[in-house]
Amino acid sequence: MTFVTVRDIRSRPAHVWKQLVQERELVLTNNGKPNAIMLATSPEECEQMLMAVRQVEAVMAAQRLLRQARASGAARMSLRQINAEIAAARRERKRKTDDTGRA
Repeated sequence: MTFVTVRDIRSRPAHVWKQLVQERELVLTNNGKPNAIMLATSPEECEQMLMAVRQVEAVMAAQRLLRQARASGAARMSLRQINAEIAAARRERKRKTDDTGRA
């Protein structure tokens, strides 16, 4: 895994571009912290690459939600408790809508 800084992109863009072509992936850092991932691609592979990245992001988001649900205890809720929470949220939303006259 190769790291490049935001400053590298500004001051040595050709060097960063060559690194990307050679390494196929670079981690972009800002103030020493990973901020983005740069992936080499081609016009023919671009759509597939984006779709794959989006799928990975979706899996990671689902895993994050599951961890949060377990940590908060929500993962142990019964269906009756879940339905009660939904009903309460809907009542609250309706009350706010009725109070303001808009959704």
